[in-house]
Order: sequence, then C-alpha cells, then structure tokens
Amino acid sequence: MSTRRAWLASAAALPLAAVGQNKPAITLRFSHVVAEETPKGLAAKRFKELVAQRSGGRISVQVFPNAQLYGDHDEMQALQLGAVDMVAPSLSKFGRIGLPEFELFDLPFLFDDLASVRRLTQGRLGQKLLQGLSHQGLVGLGYFDNGFKQMSANRPLLEPKDFIGLRMRIQASRVIAAQMRALGAHPVTLAFSETHRALASGVVDGTENPVSNFWTQAMHEVQSDLSLTNHGYLGYAVVTNQRFWHSLRVADRELINQAMQEALAFANQIADAQNDNALQALRQTGSTRIHELSADQRVQLRRVVQPVQQQLAHRIGKAWINALQAALLQGVG
Repeated sequence: MSTRRAWLASAAALPLAAVGQNKPAITLRFSHVVAEETPKGLAAKRFKELVAQRSGGRISVQVFPNAQLYGDHDEMQALQLGAVDMVAPSLSKFGRIGLPEFELFDLPFLFDDLASVRRLTQGRLGQKLLQGLSHQGLVGLGYFDNGFKQMSANRPLLEPKDFIGLRMRIQASRVIAAQMRALGAHPVTLAFSETHRALASGVVDGTENPVSNFWTQAMHEVQSDLSLTNHGYLGYAVVTNQRFWHSLRVADRELINQAMQEALAFANQIADAQNDNALQALRQTGSTRIHELSADQRVQLRRVVQPVQQQLAHRIGKAWINALQAALLQGVG
C-alpha cells in the first residue's frame, strides 16, 4: 500500500455503531469543499453517523464533499437560498456576505498556538461573532480548526524577497490579499477545488494551506517546496439556514446541535494529528522539499506583514480588533 493510501485509510478508520434502517423523515444536506480525509471531512462524517445513530435513522445527513454541489464562491449563497442546509466555510468567507469582523482570524502571525485560538472561539468573543450571523439569515453552530497555514511554491519561501513577483492563490479575503501584497506577491483568488489545476498549469505559482489540505489535494505533485511558516490560522464555522433550523422541532434541534458539538470536538482533537500525519507522509514521499524557518526569518516575515493590521482596521472594525487583542493579552475569550 502506498504511503498516501495508507494515511488515507488510517484517517478514515473511525467507525461508529451501525444504525437502524428506518426511512428518514428529515434529510439534512451538508456541503463542503475539501476532501473527506481532512479534519473537516472527517468531522462531517462523524456528525452524519452520530445523527443517524441517535435518531434511529429518522434524521439523515447527506454529506457532499470536495465541492460536489457548490464551491468556495457559491456555497454561502446556496445556503442562504436554501439549496443546502448546512455548510462549513472558512472564517474568511463571512466577510463577503457583510460580516468582515470574521476576517480577524485572517490577520497574519496573530496566534501563537491553537490553544489561543480556542480560547477566543469558545469564549465570549467567538459567541458574539456567531450571534451576528442572524443578520444574514444564518445560525452558527460552532467552530473548528484545520490548524496553521504553510506557504508553498516551486522555490523556498523563507524571507520576504522570496515572494516577490509570485502569483499566489488565496481564498477570497481582503486581509490575505493585503498580506500577499505586503510580501511583494500578487494575490490570485481561486476556488479551492481549482487550485491543483491552476498550480499544475502555471496559472499560479504557489499557495498557502495547512499540511493536511496540501497532502489530500496532492499539491505535492505540483509544488516542489513547502515552507513551514505557520503564518496564519485556518478555521471554520458550521452554519445552517435560519429558516431550515427553525422549521425543526426543538428536540430535533437539540439532537442535531449535540451531535455537531461532539463532531466539532472530534475535529479539533484530530486536527493536529492529521497535519502531523500529512507532514510525515510528505517527508516519506520525498517529492517536496520541506523547509523550517529560522527565528530571524520568522521575525522578518512578521515585520513585513505587520502593517496589514493597521490597513484593515477600518474594514474589520477597530472595536473588534481591540477586543481580540485584549482577549489574547488576558488569556480569555
């Protein structure tokens, strides 16, 4: 068995007890854009199994991974229109629907570790952000992690000068675009599902991803170098359509929500492990050179992108930024 297949098989081996064969009375359509073996894909699978088990098959979750139904650019609109019932977009995507405060999480070199992130998402600030989703007809059920992002290209990206002139694929985020421009690169917004093809064809030169996404999308086949920059956080919020949510009985909402909270805790538990496993698999294949930053190189990158926070303060909202900084200093959410 190949290294890649062995890793995927171990990631997928997460069974739950079998459920009954009752015909479902409620079908919930859950769409997402990444592979089934990523933390997001495994969380969706666990959620589906928990709901089926606890409802005795009365509630069915249909999961559509890898942008089978909708991609980065249209999944939020599909949810608002009721074409799907649940999505798990990256936090960057909420800025595009009138909630730029979520772009706090895109600010570069903001978090030292996942514990800092979780203090925010699970604390008062994180809950206040979720409550704001009601203005767009959405209900936020919670957050989960995919870890920290790394830079890739066909050359090492260790110092600011290494980025000059590169076309870097990004998801739609003004904060991330400003970060790339500060480094001297040209940001190119593309759907996640289009990234591998764009890298292979030379439409873009590089990108940023957690290692688990880099591995499961086989980007190592089209990128010769991966630099472990840990420059930014990638997290998701699971959201559902407000009309759909309120059409459910209270007991069903409670069942679904409880299953989701357990699936999110599971995703957070495995996020670090999935990235570590993917990095180990990459090292074993030997197809991509992996680079560690020195302390000085990390300081250089941080210094160059620091102005992004001041540039985007007006868009995100100074009150939100101040609240975030205070929470990080105080160690509370």
